[in-house]
Amino acid sequence: MIELSTTWQQTTQVLEHEDFDAAYWVLEGAFSAAGRAQRARLSLLVASLHSLYGDAGIEDTRSALRESVTLDPALSAEALYQALSAELTARENPGEGARLAQEVLQAQTTLPLAEAAALARYHAMVALALAEQPQSALDSAPPSSALPVHLRWRLRSWQADSEEQLGHHEDAALLYAEAAHLALGLNRAIMLQERAAVLLQLDRFDEALESLERAHVEYRGGEEEMLHRASWHYLRAQALLGLGRLPEALQAIQEAGRLEQEHGDLSYGVELVWGQVMTALGDGEQATQHFHKALALSQGGDRAYALHELGVAYLDCDMPLEARERLQEVLAQQDYPFVPEVYADLAEAEYRLGRLQEAEQSAQQALSQGATVPASLVLGSVALDYYHLDEALEHYERVVGEAAPGSRDWVTGHQMAADILAQQGFRDPGAIYAHASQALEHTDRSDEWYATLSELISRAENEMRGGNQRTLN
Repeated sequence: MIELSTTWQQTTQVLEHEDFDAAYWVLEGAFSAAGRAQRARLSLLVASLHSLYGDAGIEDTRSALRESVTLDPALSAEALYQALSAELTARENPGEGARLAQEVLQAQTTLPLAEAAALARYHAMVALALAEQPQSALDSAPPSSALPVHLRWRLRSWQADSEEQLGHHEDAALLYAEAAHLALGLNRAIMLQERAAVLLQLDRFDEALESLERAHVEYRGGEEEMLHRASWHYLRAQALLGLGRLPEALQAIQEAGRLEQEHGDLSYGVELVWGQVMTALGDGEQATQHFHKALALSQGGDRAYALHELGVAYLDCDMPLEARERLQEVLAQQDYPFVPEVYADLAEAEYRLGRLQEAEQSAQQALSQGATVPASLVLGSVALDYYHLDEALEHYERVVGEAAPGSRDWVTGHQMAADILAQQGFRDPGAIYAHASQALEHTDRSDEWYATLSELISRAENEMRGGNQRTLN
């Protein structure tokens, strides 16, 4: 006979170092010396360990649970068995898994092991997170101190995942940082990379790079690390892209692609980011090729993102008809969060096709839904084509007020506003001077606008000094 609490303590001690082989050895040794009822409970603990492998551990978890109730059918009523069953079910049937998890949490069953109640609660929380019920998962999470050490970083990781599902990216970043602090080796690297991914959502590119650098020192070169290394390069490419460090971003995404091809398959995410890098580098043809690959690899909601990127890439290649087709496909997708931007891009495609009425309608849709800058640029172009100068000026001044200072759209707004005011007869030379001088600061000398803006500034200065007016004696 054995003492279950002692066996579990020995198991968790070796798991503090993530030594799963030693943990299984301890449990197997205890199993050979245990009676039937003890073997049943040991099988539950083995199932808990198997469950930590995620989808890869499904069959082993199911087998261990089956063995536990075969040895002692009464265990099917206990919280740990039910919580593990809920987690297992949630991986294949999220709705049913969530229902089972809620039943576990509502029950008052206790188990003989000191940490068993918290262990059951942990697995029920995982089931709820897998079932995309993040708030319920957070509400049901056990205290970290009640869990064995090997589950504490995992607890923080699931809590971070739940906060991320809720859109609470700041909270998620903090929880991933704590998970990384508690984890070891490759697991620490993975948590730091998860933190970097959340920071990218917050456009905190420098911090994301710092987190990735901390992750990098945890790698040791093993074969099992290679796909995680691919993810590291993929995340780094996004951070470098956000910082405008395009050659480095290209090198990073190429390395991510190389590692994926050598150790698995190219993923949707890598192809999408590769296309984004090529777009930023001005290579529309290469961008469309990668977005096509991303589209072929996409599943579920990812398809809309790939279609949108492909539509924009076609616009960059001056292929408005193809762009229009892809963008219309995006609008047919469910729950895409960037519909206003899609309408703005569609308006641009319609405008380039000479369909002014359709372009105006799409741009008004975009404007009403919050895509102010791109919609106003199209509306300004349409108004100019109709020679409605006052209306066009209003649109471009809206661009100047809403676009990020120094951005391409902001410069375009100033350029067009200065040009329209000049066409209206230099009635307000001060406004022309202000628009033209701000645009000129961000216009390259090789740009044809440079000479135009310089001339407008010169004439505006002359007008403000009195121009060619005669002096009356």
